[in-house]
Amino acid sequence: MREEINNGAAIAKAAPNPSFVKLASVWKKLRRSYSAMIGGGLVLIFILIAYVGPYFTPYGPREQNVINKLALPSSEHLLGTDHLGRDIFSRIIHGMSITLEVGFVSVVIGLIIGVFLGIIAGYYGGRIDTIIMRFMDILLAFPGILLAMAIVSVLGPAIVNVIIAVGIFSVPVFARIVRGSTLAVRKLEYIDAIRSLGASDARIIFKHILPNVTSPLIVQATLSVATSILTASGLSFLGLGAQPPTPEWGAMLSDGRAYMYDSAHVATIPGVAIVIVVLAFNLFGDGLRDALDPKMKN
Repeated sequence: MREEINNGAAIAKAAPNPSFVKLASVWKKLRRSYSAMIGGGLVLIFILIAYVGPYFTPYGPREQNVINKLALPSSEHLLGTDHLGRDIFSRIIHGMSITLEVGFVSVVIGLIIGVFLGIIAGYYGGRIDTIIMRFMDILLAFPGILLAMAIVSVLGPAIVNVIIAVGIFSVPVFARIVRGSTLAVRKLEYIDAIRSLGASDARIIFKHILPNVTSPLIVQATLSVATSILTASGLSFLGLGAQPPTPEWGAMLSDGRAYMYDSAHVATIPGVAIVIVVLAFNLFGDGLRDALDPKMKN
């Protein structure tokens, strides 16, 4: 018996200690991807603008000048004005913080709930696994935007409710990823050795299983931010998200669609802003996926 325990301890000690991906190795791979560097650089710039830019805008996001409404871009108004004479450049800068907040917070909500449910389902299996994953399948049966619309319709149109709705429809994706990774990791030999030494389930989950599923989670979280931003903008465009006069890009796009023929810039500029931000996160996510993939050569 003592010999078996010693063998188990030797296996656990010899097994590679699961840890977060080494930053140096990830950075080395990221530098080889021009698209990832461009996307990551843009993301950093957007975050900086979101938290610093509002202090340097020439006008307030709700400041109106109906005499100068629907003005074309000029030195006075860099991106022109909307139908109420509000400076579009100032509203775009202020709206960036709202857009990023919706994207990041909703993904964090989905990540926390999804990781918890996925690990529980994958680690314990059996009836618990069946119940959790069948519920996830029900959520996945609905297109994300429709599920979010249904949730917001129940909770009411507001930016907070949009965050909750987008976070809920993000849960199944994270849960399935974590469950699959947990099923693979829990069957490894060193996990059995650690369990035979008396390690608790909580210790095994948080110290040995969770670090092993971090890489796919980071990639999926980055890509999910783009999806969340796009979904939140779509809800605001439909009138289910941020309400006037909040300078949210989807709402700005909705307001400007009535002036597409005479003043196309009112709708075009918020639309382009959404496209650029979503593209930046997708490019960065693709680069992270390649950098964190253990099958990729160094």
